[in-house]
Amino acid sequence: MAEKLSHIKLLVLLVLSISVSYTEQFQSSQTQTLLRIQHLLNYPPFLKSWNNVTDFCNMEPNSTLTIVCYEGSITQLHIIGDEGAPRLPNNFSIDSFVTTLVMLPSLTVLRLVSLGLWGSLPSKLTRLSSLEILNLTSNFFHGTIPPEISSLTRLQTLILDRNNFTGGLANSLDSLSALAVLSVKNNSLYGSLSDSLGNLENLRVLALSNNKFSGEVPDLSSLANLQILDLENNALGPRFPAVGNKIERIVLRKNEFTFGIPQEVQSYNQLEHLDISSNGFVGPFPASLLSLPSIAYVNIADNKFTGMLFEDLPCNPDLDFVNFSSNLLTGKLPSCLRPGSRNRVVLYAGNCLVSGDNNQHLISFCKNEALAVGIIPHHEKRKVISKIALALSVTGGIIVAIIVVGIVILVVRNFIAQRAGHEPPSRFVEENASTSYTSKVLRDARYITRATKLGALGLPAYRTFSLEELEEATNNFDTSTFIGEGTHDQMYRGQLKDGSFVTIICLKMKRYHGIQHFMPHIEIMSKLRHHHLISSLGHCFEYYLDDSSISRVFLVFEYVPNGTLRSWISEKQIKRKLTWAQRIAAVIGVAKGIQFLHTGIVPGLFSNNLKITDILLDQNLAAKICSYNLPSLGEYMGKV
Repeated sequence: MAEKLSHIKLLVLLVLSISVSYTEQFQSSQTQTLLRIQHLLNYPPFLKSWNNVTDFCNMEPNSTLTIVCYEGSITQLHIIGDEGAPRLPNNFSIDSFVTTLVMLPSLTVLRLVSLGLWGSLPSKLTRLSSLEILNLTSNFFHGTIPPEISSLTRLQTLILDRNNFTGGLANSLDSLSALAVLSVKNNSLYGSLSDSLGNLENLRVLALSNNKFSGEVPDLSSLANLQILDLENNALGPRFPAVGNKIERIVLRKNEFTFGIPQEVQSYNQLEHLDISSNGFVGPFPASLLSLPSIAYVNIADNKFTGMLFEDLPCNPDLDFVNFSSNLLTGKLPSCLRPGSRNRVVLYAGNCLVSGDNNQHLISFCKNEALAVGIIPHHEKRKVISKIALALSVTGGIIVAIIVVGIVILVVRNFIAQRAGHEPPSRFVEENASTSYTSKVLRDARYITRATKLGALGLPAYRTFSLEELEEATNNFDTSTFIGEGTHDQMYRGQLKDGSFVTIICLKMKRYHGIQHFMPHIEIMSKLRHHHLISSLGHCFEYYLDDSSISRVFLVFEYVPNGTLRSWISEKQIKRKLTWAQRIAAVIGVAKGIQFLHTGIVPGLFSNNLKITDILLDQNLAAKICSYNLPSLGEYMGKV
């Protein structure tokens, strides 16, 4: 018997020895790969400390260099050089560089910015099949974007700004079903935009500015989550792009758009920034844009917009910048835009407004210019019709024919302009619970990586709850279901129709904050799903009836019944104590939860300030973290 135990011990030691040896070899291989990258980058100063004994997985991150490891493998590599860094020497080989990179097969995030990289981007980069974020901004890449990049099906962010790429965008981009950010600004790309862009259902940012794209913008109205559309300085047009109603930022400056603004734009309640300057837009300017609930920036300068402005037109109080310059507007500047009404910038030179200054044209100028581009102001239509009738009465058949043809052209032109402004909107994709990427999304932040799925087994799908469901679950928030309260929130225990118990947190909000203020926070919480975190199951919004702003936010979490870890370890009233094995399992569970918060999302959630009372135990005595450092909703909250 003793001899048998001895053999077992030897076998265990042998397995452990092989495992340790393999791990050491793997880590050594990663070290050599990083040192090879240091060499290929010509030993930049910010990598000078790298050597054979550097512990890369435990390096302190900084603005230039960040390396993140997950379970012993390098999953994130961020190297940011100096802005305006010169091209690497002629002996640099991009093929050798990428060949080295793909020796880090677990990479999910790769940011190589301002490093002087040059050459055609090799298609072998797609061997990094786990990539979720790829950022190669401010280098010297040239040639076409390899179409094979469409095989990176996990890719969520693709940023290739400020390079020298040419050619067009691949028609196969719609295979990138997870893509949330596509940014190729400041290149030399050309050609028409593929209709496949309209199939990227998760796209939140489309930034194509400062290229040479031309033709119509494809229908993007089915992209229910699109928030930023930046097409500045191309040759796109003539129709205004069709987008969904979650759009926050539209930049069409310096293109060839000539039709009017569609009526749907006046219902974009989350629109914050609108720049359509330096185009050929015609037709009446919809003044209601100035009072959209989220609008802060409007620039329509250098177009041919007509219409009469009135002093009593309303403006959004948060409107900071308005530029009407060089259009054909008449009437008076709204009082809400006059100097002294607020610390905002208002530019309106080159119109026909009654303003008392010398930078306006006579009203006859705007009328004549409007007629020249085929726009008849409403109060002038009767005069024009009378003149046409008089001309018909004194001219011969040939002149009559010419005038009739002119009228037909004018009618057709107006008809087309009206059709452009009244096309029926395409059916929107039903809103899912996710709109995390606000106008700050281009900072490579808050994109939830594939690691979120590792601990999410056994949890129901995140969803939006109705208020009726929550009222039924808590018996109309009866006091018997009340658990506790804080400065801004109240907590209830509820039971859903399927019999499962949940924790419901009710947050009272200040007025005048719409859904766009809260969805970034909701999105982050919805993706933090792990066996060792108290995971969010859904949310519900309650609205004020008079202005549709949010009055209360309800957050629904899984219910954990067994109290805190502290109570199981130190409180005397607990009859059953944890065994040492259970205590060690709890510590390991907490460590796994913290590791997920640090490395399972981009960027990680740090400074968690955990206390033993922040650790709860579920029915299986598994440890779950109930407090982590999420962005606060406090600025929107009112007192309960």
